[in-house]
Amino acid sequence: MDNQSPFSGFPGKQELLEQQGTDTKVLLVNGHFHTPFSFSAFTEIEQAFRMAKDEGVQVLGVNDFYTTDGYSEFAELAAKYKIFPLFNIEFMALQRDLQEAGVRVNDPANPGRTYTSGKGLSFPFKIGTEELALLQQVQHESNVQTAEMVAKLNAFLAELKAGISFTFDELKAKYAKNMLRERHIAKALRIAIDQKFSLDEEKKAFYLKVFSGKEVKSKLDDVAGLENEIRGNLLKAGGKAFVAEDPKAFLSLDEVKQVIISAGGIPCYPVLLDDPKGVCTDFEGDKEKLYKMLVDRNIFSIELIPGRNDFNILKDFVHFFRSKNFLVSFGTEHNTPQLDPVKVSCRHGVELDEELNRIGYEGACIIAAHQYLVAKGDEGFLHADGSGKTAEYDAFVKLGNAVIKRFIN
Repeated sequence: MDNQSPFSGFPGKQELLEQQGTDTKVLLVNGHFHTPFSFSAFTEIEQAFRMAKDEGVQVLGVNDFYTTDGYSEFAELAAKYKIFPLFNIEFMALQRDLQEAGVRVNDPANPGRTYTSGKGLSFPFKIGTEELALLQQVQHESNVQTAEMVAKLNAFLAELKAGISFTFDELKAKYAKNMLRERHIAKALRIAIDQKFSLDEEKKAFYLKVFSGKEVKSKLDDVAGLENEIRGNLLKAGGKAFVAEDPKAFLSLDEVKQVIISAGGIPCYPVLLDDPKGVCTDFEGDKEKLYKMLVDRNIFSIELIPGRNDFNILKDFVHFFRSKNFLVSFGTEHNTPQLDPVKVSCRHGVELDEELNRIGYEGACIIAAHQYLVAKGDEGFLHADGSGKTAEYDAFVKLGNAVIKRFIN
């Protein structure tokens, strides 16, 4: 099925709806996870599909940073496992006015920085020449930054006479695909330390040196904890291998939306919502204001990673945006070393209830309908001016349900 639309053999819209009949069963969805093409807890894309099959998840959405390189393999596995594929992408945009005003959007540490997803991109991937240049620009700048991190890390390790060094190309070939990210560097250093020292005391002593006198807090078999400590102590601001991002690494929000729409997708705002203390960012603190700000920016889709959120806060928030006929989707990210379940749940493993699962499935249906319509050469969920067809919410859900059921059956 390499580079062939999943909908190439599908009938027209009316016939598809008639064939589907009355099957309105809600399916479990994970609409946002990362693969090894950016950074992932999964060692391979197929691992996500195997886990989804075991956990009863029947719709999956790939959502890598800055790249669609995993799409072909993702589409092949979707056909093999009869799990419906959502083709997504993620960017870090910068709203400079909010940066200057000190407003935190959906990055709690960096004012103005705005994570933005594109939902339901065209597959096979197609994009305009100008937009492709913007996409390649951010890919290149991201790799320039991590190459400089590798060089600084090598210099620090040489200073410590550690006997450990890396090359950018070696790390990219071994741990990444097209793009090397700082999490890959942390993983490589953790593995190198494990291989160099056999005794726990030796490892702890080395971490003490490499963390400039700070003792390692994680257990030595806690892969995710160790890699997070390496990032925090070495690769983040103040660390010996930290490299600040060049402003060229960020597109404006308008440019990101331009890239997403050119690639056939729907711009989507990823909501951070409450942290463990129940606090939201400046941008997200008032859902009424957030709604107005998103509509002002011509964004009619939101997504959440419920594992970060309190069930009751999430439910209230989602209920509000569903009442506005926003496209709402849920995912797990899986962009840290921690291998959590593929089935979406809230903080502390609290399960989504029937209503939240239904809303998440409706969101997946709208994206599925959009993918199907665009593949057939029709207009999808967006009007020509980029605004969402929220008034046609129910019709898109009905069509998308038919598209998904046709694919998996």
